[in-house]
Amino acid sequence: MTSSTTPVQALRDAGVAVWLDDLSRQRIASGGLADLVRRGVVGVTTNPTIFASALAHGDAYDAQLRTLAADGAAVEEAVLRITTDDVRDACDVLRPVYDATDGVDGRVSIEVDPRLARDTAATVASAETLWSEIERPNLFVKIPATREGLPAITAALAQGISVNVTLIFSLQRYRAVLDAFLDGLEQARAAGIDLAPIGSVASFFVSRVDAAIDPRLDALGTAEAAELRGTAAIANARLAWGVYQEVVAGERWQALAAAGAKPQRPLWASTGVKDPAYPDTRYVDELVVAGSVNTMPEKTLDAVADHGAVRGDTVTGTQDASAALLDRIEALGISIDEVTEQLEVEGLEKFEASWSELRGTVEAGLTSAASSTEEAR
Repeated sequence: MTSSTTPVQALRDAGVAVWLDDLSRQRIASGGLADLVRRGVVGVTTNPTIFASALAHGDAYDAQLRTLAADGAAVEEAVLRITTDDVRDACDVLRPVYDATDGVDGRVSIEVDPRLARDTAATVASAETLWSEIERPNLFVKIPATREGLPAITAALAQGISVNVTLIFSLQRYRAVLDAFLDGLEQARAAGIDLAPIGSVASFFVSRVDAAIDPRLDALGTAEAAELRGTAAIANARLAWGVYQEVVAGERWQALAAAGAKPQRPLWASTGVKDPAYPDTRYVDELVVAGSVNTMPEKTLDAVADHGAVRGDTVTGTQDASAALLDRIEALGISIDEVTEQLEVEGLEKFEASWSELRGTVEAGLTSAASSTEEAR
């Protein structure tokens, strides 16, 4: 990185797509999102937690809540209309990036109802609803990588719906996600659907792995355990990159690429540092590799812009050392498989709780708006 290059520009020069893990109506209306795009942000991810936070702060949604209340909208309908309006508007802000990158970036993600994560058919139906409701080519529908979500991912892609696969923690599940992606594109090709517009990323969660394993290492109280603290998440992600490289070198992907398909890029998610003992740009600086995406909460994005230490590719060629690190952790009696399985369960529980919070906020807003309207008469 030269003295005149910003860290965000350095990431882009290294082939990393910088996305924002946040969205609100205030950010869109104020021009804040457009400003971030000018600064190098080329995509947006959302989740139920982000929407719940957006609804809970400020008055940006009050006017729409009054309209929805006057229309007699049910809570579920109101949640759908509010969230899809935000994502549609964000898609429009990012559309120039989408066009300039031939559909690779400029994407905005919205998640299916997380309560459906264990129901394949309902997840597919939810994905279809979001895709038709928002009606923007640069949309990503987020589908959790549960066992039941895998066939839903395939079914959505087979229809030409672009998909962000979320909540991936383990290498085993990531392999299954890549297989579901290939299955979906192969079905789409067989149905005569143009593969070129179909986009996909696979959101591999990072910091939560350290947040789960570090306390287990601390509990051991040994010198080796202390030495391994903070190594698992980056090693796990770097191994995921190795899995991705294996798949894109394979015959199935090469045939799809020849038919115009775009790869399902690995997206590093959960990149905000949860342990203050670690540098706040750790999960960005250590996962730089061309062809990847890093989606950051605003706090992390600001930290990277201020003092990110981008030093080129920090992933390629690290797979053997990463595997050795995880082997050492396993040898101490900590099962990576058990940890990642638990993280998936906890991740779904958190999203479901946020969804309930979102519904509660919208319901309260509808009630308040209806009361205000009644009093004004």
